[in-house]
Amino acid sequence: MAGDLPDYYFRVRENGAFVFRVDTENRQRRIDMDQIAVVNIRNGQIKPHGERDLTDEDLQVIKDWMEDRAALLAERDIDDIHRAVDYLNQTTHWAQSRASDEQLEHVTDALLLAMHDLRTVLVRKKADRLLKDE
Repeated sequence: MAGDLPDYYFRVRENGAFVFRVDTENRQRRIDMDQIAVVNIRNGQIKPHGERDLTDEDLQVIKDWMEDRAALLAERDIDDIHRAVDYLNQTTHWAQSRASDEQLEHVTDALLLAMHDLRTVLVRKKADRLLKDE
């Protein structure tokens, strides 16, 4: 198992990760994980842990991970939006075919306000894009 492990481990957190160097080359043949940095995806910040100096290799691995992570999160964002479109379609079908009057009364105002807000933003953004293209 130890031979298959990566040299670095990233414990993902909301805005980035804690970065650990993985060590399996010790007398006890156990896995040691030594925290070397904290990274923030949103602002691109890499903070060495404690009094540690990061090597060029450490920094390159961290920057590569940050780039890959940002791409993955962007993919997830668009996938979530495609799911939202599916949920809207399913909600429409539910409202038309299965919802009781009481259920509709419970959710109609919230749905209408959310859809109005979304429509307003989408129309404004589309207009901005069209004006920019002129």
